[in-house]
Amino acid sequence: MVILGIDPGFSVTGYSILKKQSGLTAGLKNKNQITLLDHGFLKMSAAQSLSVKVGIFHDLFTEKIKLHGVTVISLETPFLGKNAQTFLKLGYLRGILYLLAQQHGLAICEFAPREVKQNVTGYGAATKEQVAQVLSMLFPQIPKPLKEDVTDAIAISLCGLWQSERKHL
Repeated sequence: MVILGIDPGFSVTGYSILKKQSGLTAGLKNKNQITLLDHGFLKMSAAQSLSVKVGIFHDLFTEKIKLHGVTVISLETPFLGKNAQTFLKLGYLRGILYLLAQQHGLAICEFAPREVKQNVTGYGAATKEQVAQVLSMLFPQIPKPLKEDVTDAIAISLCGLWQSERKHL
């Protein structure tokens, strides 16, 4: 199972790709290993037109899906803050992800920010620092400090992985 976790943003989008390998090793031991295959962020300039941003977003995630054999896309649900225009523009990016899921036969799941924090830390009102601390224990190879958008994307990937596992039981 390969999960693409995305923290969509119109200025900065964080992403991560986790792979869960399961099965038996040569010694007949149960092997359940989660590997962080890729992580990063896409930063777009305010000077770029909407159509250019949407195209860049589409091309990046098409490439990631094909390169890593993604099977599930996991997203954070947006919340309506002070700026309704930002909320509306996020809808364009989310639409692209839904289209990519349909085109590539991928499952898609969504999580509210509070749900991500609850799943990762055990506390729905956890701070971003607390989430990052748990992730650094789970993935000690991650360089620190990480951009918050990337930390969020890794947490969102984990939620997608755990939810997909529960559905397959």
